[in-house]
Amino acid sequence: MEQFIRSKKEAPAYLILDFDATDIPVHGQQEGRFFHGYYNCHCFLPLYVFCGDQLLVAYLRKSNIDGAKHAWAILALLVKRLKAAWPRTKIVIRADSGFCRDRMLTWCDRHDVKYVIGLARNSRLLEHNAPLMKRAEEEFKRSGQKQRLFTAFDYAALTWQGPRWVIAKAEHTDKGANPRFVVTNVVGDAQKIYDRRYCARGEMENRVKEQMMLFADRVSAHRWWANQWRLLLSALAYTLMEAVRRLALAGTELAQATCQTIRLKLIKIGTVIERKVTLIRLHFSSAHPLQALFAHAVRCLAPP
Repeated sequence: MEQFIRSKKEAPAYLILDFDATDIPVHGQQEGRFFHGYYNCHCFLPLYVFCGDQLLVAYLRKSNIDGAKHAWAILALLVKRLKAAWPRTKIVIRADSGFCRDRMLTWCDRHDVKYVIGLARNSRLLEHNAPLMKRAEEEFKRSGQKQRLFTAFDYAALTWQGPRWVIAKAEHTDKGANPRFVVTNVVGDAQKIYDRRYCARGEMENRVKEQMMLFADRVSAHRWWANQWRLLLSALAYTLMEAVRRLALAGTELAQATCQTIRLKLIKIGTVIERKVTLIRLHFSSAHPLQALFAHAVRCLAPP
């Protein structure tokens, strides 16, 4: 978190915090292993929080829990620290329907934190959205082109303390109907909020995949805390790789490269090490195709 705050030269106008959970399969009798029905395997269920490409939280959890467990407490800690650094910055949290919990939404409403969170479909939502879905289907049959229509309405689940604003997407393609719902306290055009705010969370899933490229799935120790430590080491590796990408590779051919690509092309390269009494010299291959880019990255990261 402190590194993230120091990386900002000035207070941002707003920050979007992406929450997501993923599975890490286990293959032994590790402490805390449980079977997860959705992933159909014995696994852990770590929680990740990103702000853009920057990782803020990597928290190992057992898989016999609600996917949103502890997310509210972590959100409260993050908001407290971010508000202390940037009091005027607006904070938005974004997540899929697994994090749509009344306690978290209520806390956000009370602390002026915005949210754009997926909402699992149910019979009431589908019934409310049925006229728009019918219209989308008719337009698709007439034009043969994918149809996406949007509306918004107040909705209150039985477990909620009151009604909230729900954005409904009525989509029809050659594969059939695809209704989606999002609950939010962001004011504005329903389609813009869905397309520009909610859909962008898909990029976070790529960041989670990069954790696996850096061996976040190596949770093969027997003890629980040993595996948490391994997850943190992977998170630290990602933080360093993201810093290299952001500070040293901006504007280069690897500016959008994954951690795996950066690792293989710029870090995992052969060298000859020459040791002397007071000197260690590294000899790199003169035939390395990215030697100019490597030199550029070193200059960007070297202290002045």
